[in-house]
Order: sequence, then C-alpha cells, then structure tokens
Amino acid sequence: MIKILIVDDHAIVRRGLMEILKEGFPISIIEEAVDAESMIKELLKKDFDVIISDLSMPGRSGLDTIPQIKKINPNIPVLIMSIHSEDQYAIRVLKAGAAGFLNKNLVPEELVIAVKRVLQGKKYITANIAEKLADHVDIDKSEPLHYYLSDREMNVLKFIVKGLPITDIAQNLFLSVTTVSTYRSRILSKLKLKTNAELIIYAIEHNLVNQA
Repeated sequence: MIKILIVDDHAIVRRGLMEILKEGFPISIIEEAVDAESMIKELLKKDFDVIISDLSMPGRSGLDTIPQIKKINPNIPVLIMSIHSEDQYAIRVLKAGAAGFLNKNLVPEELVIAVKRVLQGKKYITANIAEKLADHVDIDKSEPLHYYLSDREMNVLKFIVKGLPITDIAQNLFLSVTTVSTYRSRILSKLKLKTNAELIIYAIEHNLVNQA
C-alpha cells in the first residue's frame, strides 16, 4: 500500500490532487498538510512513500524544506509542484534533492505518471528540461525521448504510426479532433520531430511499431 503526503495551502487543490491520486492508486493512504511546518510534523510521526509539495506556501517554501525532509528520511522522494515555469525552478528543485518538478498545469495528465516514476527511484522531468539539465544534475541520458511521453500521448503516437488520420484517432480515443491535434504537436515537440514521416521512422528505430 502506497502512503502519500500532499502539501498545499489550498484545500481545493489538495482535494483535486487526492481525487487524481485515488484514481491512479486505488490502494493507497493519502494524507494532507497545509504548510511546511505541518508537513514536517507529519513526517516525524509517520512513514510516507512519497511527498507531493507545492513550491510556494505561507512560511517556508517546499524548496526550503527539502534539506530537512532528507535529514528525517533520506530515501523519501519529494515531488515539487508549482504554477511557475519549470525553466525557472527545475534546476534549483532538483539540485536541492527533489525527485521531480511538475508544473501544476500538467497535473491532470502527468501527476500519476510522475508519482510512479519517482517511486521507482527515478527523476521526473519533461524531455525539454532533461536536455537543459543534462550538464547540471544526475539524469539518465540513456533514456529515449519517448520515455517522457504521457500514456495518452503514447496512445496517439501508436495510432499515428498505424497511419490513421486525426479524425479516426479522435473517434477511437473518444476525443475531439482539436485535442488529438494538440497531443500530436506535443509528441513531435517532445521527440524533436517535425512530421508524421519522421515520427514513423522514430517508431521503427525504437521498436515502437510492434507495440502499436
């Protein structure tokens, strides 16, 4: 059973995070803290498998508390969230000892993926930031770019590789054409490609065709 501690000073945010996590981890215990001080108190009383903390909170920030968290439990992964750009904070957060940085705008799609990744002892960052941080932090450079695709993006990729037009992909995934187009743009951006033809070549080179 996974034990998760959510730290955010907004009750509505905590509630939303809890709903997403409960769906992704049905067998889990999820507890809440409203700021850094209450988080530390909870951490001293109980064992958690992962901490999900907001960056900006009243009093000490999530970033400032990472060293203290690591003193209490060096092995617990800390996932920092923020509304601020990852370009501004990702390096600082990872250098401080966090296991990952997640922009709050991506929470609905990426939170469960991020938590699963840090629970495996790996870093969670976007492909864009991985490239920028390669010279600054300990990141596995051997991982292919498609590793950073979300489950939904990977599903769209597989349909593109099969040669389906966007309208058919939308019908298969019960999404709008606009949404599928957005996913396609994200996939190409993350894989640093420009066309569907390049995407198909990438899929063949990385043995994704047989998985499609």
